[in-house]
Amino acid sequence: MTVPAAASRAEVRRERARRLGPLSALTHVTLLVWTVLVVVPILWTFLASFKSEQEIFGDAWSLPAVLRFDNWARAWDQARIGRYMLNSVVVVAFSTFGTMLLGSMAAYVLARYRFRGNRAIYLLFVSGLAFPVYLALTPLFFVVQNLGSIPVVGPFIGLNTHGGLVLVYIAYSLPFTVFFLAAFFRTLPEAVAEAAFVDGASHTRVFFQIMLPMARPGIVSVTIFNVLGQWNQYQLPLVLLTSAKEKWVLTQGINEISTTAGYNADWAALFAALSMAVLPMLVVYTIFQGQIQKGLTAGALK
Repeated sequence: MTVPAAASRAEVRRERARRLGPLSALTHVTLLVWTVLVVVPILWTFLASFKSEQEIFGDAWSLPAVLRFDNWARAWDQARIGRYMLNSVVVVAFSTFGTMLLGSMAAYVLARYRFRGNRAIYLLFVSGLAFPVYLALTPLFFVVQNLGSIPVVGPFIGLNTHGGLVLVYIAYSLPFTVFFLAAFFRTLPEAVAEAAFVDGASHTRVFFQIMLPMARPGIVSVTIFNVLGQWNQYQLPLVLLTSAKEKWVLTQGINEISTTAGYNADWAALFAALSMAVLPMLVVYTIFQGQIQKGLTAGALK
């Protein structure tokens, strides 16, 4: 008699819980505490975005008497959050595309081809994961400043330009992208690529039309991680977009609301702006949650 798949999975979970014993209960308690620590501040922020300042500084956990959508309108128009959000979308879109294009090609070559210096180049990429961005802020400032002196392209990739910020985002996202995708590409079957080469396909065609679609779970997972990291980046825009206020990204705009007015800050608009920053990433992660989990476990299952 064949055991249904759902019953089989339930038996596996029960057997795993029985073997782990107290450790399983401790794991569930830890996850519950972590969930509360993450979810409660987000819910409180959304509630505060619809309150008046008297309600925010009064009973923090009370529901708003009236849903004040004018807080969101004030943040969008007067605080120019709409402009900053558009800048963030443009920067993150181009930097994520560049990161995934260059990172996937580099990871594929390092994972599938053997040549002198392969390991050294891979370790050079991986070492970037251990390099804090704060140590490179001053050198990066001067590097991007010098890029701005290049004829023709300089005005588009120098300081106070979105192009310069995109280049830096790509550079700092490549180490993780190469590290993750190289491990994923190693799990893909060799026979498929060899059959394509026998049929006369070029290396470029094999990569873009065969190997890249096969690596889709890993590609989607890394893409989401890069989008989240670049969307929430603050230090790099703070250094590279110093005087061009109209080109600020969302994190800089939110910081301006909380600092320029001091104690007279518009807290209701601030929480509305924070909600606007959180909501897109929350929606993206919710939609692609299954793809992320599949990409993280695909290598192990293969």
